[in-house]
Amino acid sequence: MTSELSKSTWRLRPGEQRLLLIFGDLLMASIALLVGIYIWWAGDAWLDVFNLEFFRLRVQVWFYFLPITWILLLIETYDLHRAANWTRTVRAIALAGLFAGIIYLLVYFLADIPGKINRRAVGVFILLTTLLTLLWRWYYIKLIISHGEQRRAFVIGAGSNGHTLAEIYKTINPSPFNLIAYIDDDPSKLGIDVEGYSVIGNSETLSKLVDELLITDLIVSITGEMKGETFRTILEMQERGVEITRMPSLYEELLGRVPIHHLEYDWILRSFVDEISGGMIYEFFKRVIDIVVSIIGMLVFLIIFPFVAIAILVDDGFPIFYKQERLGKGAHSFDIIKFRTMRKDAEKEGTAQMADEQDPRITMVGNFLRVTRIDEVPQFWNVLRGEMSMVGPRAERAQWVSTFEQQIPFYRSRLLVKPGISGWAQINYGYAATVEDTSVKLEYDLYYIKHRSIFMDIIVILRTVGTVLGRKGR
Repeated sequence: MTSELSKSTWRLRPGEQRLLLIFGDLLMASIALLVGIYIWWAGDAWLDVFNLEFFRLRVQVWFYFLPITWILLLIETYDLHRAANWTRTVRAIALAGLFAGIIYLLVYFLADIPGKINRRAVGVFILLTTLLTLLWRWYYIKLIISHGEQRRAFVIGAGSNGHTLAEIYKTINPSPFNLIAYIDDDPSKLGIDVEGYSVIGNSETLSKLVDELLITDLIVSITGEMKGETFRTILEMQERGVEITRMPSLYEELLGRVPIHHLEYDWILRSFVDEISGGMIYEFFKRVIDIVVSIIGMLVFLIIFPFVAIAILVDDGFPIFYKQERLGKGAHSFDIIKFRTMRKDAEKEGTAQMADEQDPRITMVGNFLRVTRIDEVPQFWNVLRGEMSMVGPRAERAQWVSTFEQQIPFYRSRLLVKPGISGWAQINYGYAATVEDTSVKLEYDLYYIKHRSIFMDIIVILRTVGTVLGRKGR
């Protein structure tokens, strides 16, 4: 019975869910594109037959890139937590449609090329792709909810890892599975409550309970050494078709972070160092992206520099730039360059101080520069020099690295890659004003280092652009 039920329940990993979202959005946009082209053709009396000649003679190449543009406008919605929320999804798609319409109107009326843009085709595309994407996303959310309802899970291990997992589970909406109960071989834990879920058995009764309660997933959350009998029972369940997941892996799937407080100290050696190289091809293309984007960034710097410089001078005088020693890859130090956003006496005692979101040391102009992230534009020079990358952990001061590595597990592992102007932690978490906040940001950083790829780098860059346009930076 268990095997049959498990086969009938499917499971989508986070990466597969994102690919499904992108494929669905691209399909809807492509359908809208074809309908727009058909409407365009139907309004042209000079062609009686809808054929390839129409595509060759009348449809400009740029028109075929509209679906890709639509995907880029929806980049924020590929965060799986946002994608599972109907209200946030509707808001994001509506804003994307509105933004696309505004861009179209600006191009049409200001570029003085109305003859090269068919209003009907573009208008139909924007309207139809918005409606079709809403329909598809509604179905996707129903699909994910149905997916979660089909999965029934036991957690093996009611220790600290198990408690953390239950706390996380309660924050996820919609639920990725139904958490039924806990299993633990410690007799003293039988019958206890773990965040509202009971410990109902041990490894000896596991097989029977899996059949009785139609369990499809086992989440292994054991703190310490696993008993041989427990290990054999888990293997038997896997052979019968039950999905087995380790707690750290599930933590990464649900939160996009690495659980630094629930890992053994040899974790870096066992499952991290071997995975961070990314390969020579990845490193080559990452450097190419860094060079191209930093050159564009330096051009932007030259354009905005006079205006930013005058604003800083009027507000708080010289200096315009702020230079500070930071640690890069391999703990090599370099001087990071930013537009100055704090008072000149921000650290008059000579002691390093952590900045927070409402830091009184930030000047009026500096606040605007931080919100828009304009203060970071000079860092493109650091990227061009190879000291930083476009995407990576935040470059930190040596004093803080020394302090945090004494308080936070694995903190120094951030130095295994180049720091970045933006990063997975920066787009997913705000200011880190405490050690607890810094721990959370480290979890995001290590997740990025472990899973980094060109696709992930592009996602981070595009989401950073969205953050800047929305003035949500800090």
